[in-house]
Amino acid sequence: MNSPEQALRRIAANVRLGKNVQIYDFTNLYGCEIGDDVKIGAFVEIQKGAKIGTRCKISSHTFICEGVTLEEEVFVGHHVVFTNDLYPRATNESGTLQTEADWECVPTVVRRGVSIGSGAVLLCGITVGENAIIGAGSVVTRDVPADTIVAGNPARFLKSLKATPALV
Repeated sequence: MNSPEQALRRIAANVRLGKNVQIYDFTNLYGCEIGDDVKIGAFVEIQKGAKIGTRCKISSHTFICEGVTLEEEVFVGHHVVFTNDLYPRATNESGTLQTEADWECVPTVVRRGVSIGSGAVLLCGITVGENAIIGAGSVVTRDVPADTIVAGNPARFLKSLKATPALV
């Protein structure tokens, strides 16, 4: 029998949980891998095939779908959404509801140390480079270089985070 705490969380038996994972209420995890020392906020869904690296923080109301990989030390703000289908449809050519056989899962990779601001949407098929920062509310439609800040709709380059050499 489930404890009252467990009843507020849906963690499927096929989830691979690391050590010291903190999971808050109203979460739905299935078929995913979660690394050590990860914090998952309330109202988060992480689908099968998603991989979350060590020491990540995933804030409330976030959706991480199949095909998404977060490397180590990634911060995901509140209400961030990932996608995994470039051309989503409800039905196939015959007019019946689509199944997994009717579409291709397009992967997304978020490299180590990235910070994603609240309300951002990341379209599939992109790579976000190490230590990049994505501004709140951004819509990311293409790769983000490492050590940069991007923001907007669509997200555009704002600033490099690499130190520039001093002029002598």
